[in-house]
Amino acid sequence: MKLMLPFWQRLLLVILVMLLTSYLAGLAWQYVWGFPLPSYAAGAVGGLAAIPIWDFLKHIRPSQRE
Repeated sequence: MKLMLPFWQRLLLVILVMLLTSYLAGLAWQYVWGFPLPSYAAGAVGGLAAIPIWDFLKHIRPSQRE
């Protein structure tokens, strides 16, 4: 049987990645251009970062202790 990370763990990790990516993109934008990143752009950056992370986490299995 092929075990993968439970749905709630994948969802939690993806949400954390989305928030961190959006925050870092906002900081970088503020530093470079001097005004805040629009919220819809930060959301788009976070959402695009979540896609490959979700796919990657579908392939990770929990450690098996014997």
